[in-house]
This record gives sequence, C-alpha cells and structure tokens, in this order.
Amino acid sequence: MQAAGFADPQVEISGEVTACPGQTGTGHLREIKNIIMVASGKGGVGKSTTAVNLALALHAEGAKVGLLDADIYGPSQRTMLGVADDVKPELVDEKFLKPVVRMGIKSMSVGYLSEEKAPMIWRGPMATRMLSQLLEQTIWGELDYLVVDMPPGTGDIQISLAQKLSVSGAVVVTTPQEVALIDARKGIEMFNKVGIPVLGIVENMATHICSNCGYEESIFGQHGAQTMAQEYNTAMLGSLPLDARIREDVDQGMPTVATDPLGALSAAYIAVGQQVAAQLWLNNKVMHTPPSIVMVED
Repeated sequence: MQAAGFADPQVEISGEVTACPGQTGTGHLREIKNIIMVASGKGGVGKSTTAVNLALALHAEGAKVGLLDADIYGPSQRTMLGVADDVKPELVDEKFLKPVVRMGIKSMSVGYLSEEKAPMIWRGPMATRMLSQLLEQTIWGELDYLVVDMPPGTGDIQISLAQKLSVSGAVVVTTPQEVALIDARKGIEMFNKVGIPVLGIVENMATHICSNCGYEESIFGQHGAQTMAQEYNTAMLGSLPLDARIREDVDQGMPTVATDPLGALSAAYIAVGQQVAAQLWLNNKVMHTPPSIVMVED
C-alpha cells in the first residue's frame, strides 16, 4: 500500500496526563499530578464502589493511579480490593509507608493499620490528623491521579481535607432518589465554598434491568441527577445501573472493572473515567497542541 509516496505508513498516537496548575503538594505529594475527591452527601449511595471502579477505569486507560481510603470511620477499600488481612503497608525509615499495590493501583487505608472489627472511636481532630498522616507519609511516587474515597457528609474531615490539599476536582455520587439529591446538593455547596471545582455528578443505581424478563425500571426516580447538574452548571459524568454483579464483585475483592474489563458494566465505569479525565483537562486549562506529524523515509 502506498500513501504520499511512503510504503507501509505507521501512525503512532501518544498522550500525557497534565498536572493541575494549582498542584502545590510537597514531600510525597509533589509527584501527584491530580487529586480527585469522590464524595457523597450521605452514605449508602455507592460512593466507595464508584471510587474503586473509577480508579481502576483510569488505570485501564493507561494512567498511573493511587487510591486513598479517607472514610476513616468505615474504611472499605481493603475488602473491595481483596487485600488479605495479613497484608500491611511496608514501613520505611520508621516513618513512611509504602502503599499496597493491588490490580495495578497504589492504595492506602486506615483499614490496613487496624483490626477489621475494631471501631474507630476518634473525635474529629484526631481523625483528621490521622488521615493527614496517611496522606503525607505514604510514598506515593509518580501518579497521574490520586482518587480519594471521602467519608460521606460535609463535616470536619471533609472541610479540613479540602482546605489542606491542592485538590484538582471533586466527583459527587448520588442516586436519583430525592433524599440523596438533597444531601448531594450540600456536598456541591461545600466544594463551592472551599473553592474546589466540581467535575460533575455520577448517578448511581439509576435503573435496574430485570434478570428474568429484561424490563428496565427506574426504581429510585428519574432525571434527578441530570436536573441537579444543570442547576449547578456542572457535567453529568454518567449513569450507573443497579446490578447485583457490581455488589458481588466488590464483596469478593474483585471490582467490576477488574473482573470483567470488556463487559457492559465496566464500559459504563470506563466512560465515567473518560469524562472525569476530560473535565480535568478542561479545568486545568491546558493549551491544546496539535499532534506533530513526522515523515521518515527508510
């Protein structure tokens, strides 16, 4: 085949994740290009499941990804990532911690340092201090994205972390149910007040498809997240179904994106990840440079 006088032309496309211009991290945070908070106004909307699958989706697209379990009172990422109970972060120089690597992503959680059944009976300042230590004393290395699985709500931990970190953007997870949307609005308002851009909204448990007859039903309501996205002039990052397989996968320590990377459910998470990356690119206001074309004749 001939093309412009060249035999067997080859096209090579490469990309690079750009760093947030406001990223001012020091120490072990300085090599992190973007910090993404995954938050919800209330518990039970699938925030942690969304966070771990988002991290894996970004990794599946070729990015270097870390995951911080900041849900200090209810850490769940150990279970969701399938990290064995006897696995502990390696201590370096009696002060720093190496993250636990699982399925290609670096992770850190207070759940790695405590017994599974031991409750975290800490006041707000203690919890915030512990979380700051986990974040700053973990040897993250070079990361394109650090996904932070935030605690639900808008309390001390959320506000302190939001003010302490150079956060690139936040993803708000909700269900279509009005009760969840009310609390999700509070989360968006909190991020707006502390100056963190809201990348968009993920609508979880949007519809359920009957496994017997295939009938699709909006159990928790319709269009609520879309309306809220329009209200706050933010992106609708995607809708995820209510599907038993998603719950089963994280319970077994193999999130959906890792269990069935080519399946329809994984495709939905990967689409959300692509939207998150695109919104970050837009928010970082990177000047787009056209790809260079080089012709080399053998």
